[in-house]
Amino acid sequence: MNFKDGLGEMAIQDAMKLYPGIGEILNNYDIGCVTCKVGICLLKDVVSIHGLSPEQEVSIEKEINEYLDGLVAA
Repeated sequence: MNFKDGLGEMAIQDAMKLYPGIGEILNNYDIGCVTCKVGICLLKDVVSIHGLSPEQEVSIEKEINEYLDGLVAA
């Protein structure tokens, strides 16, 4: 997965602190990172370890990158 600004290499809890919308996007796919107490998974790995289809992985990557683009444009 390729996320903007190297976010794929960031722990998911840290990424969600910086960009709370990422948690909302993951929740839409039943990925419960927002309530996870560990939160050390890398953003790029979160999607793959939840057994989603390749199409869902592409959708999540696209949605997160569009969300980040929207923040820059705002």
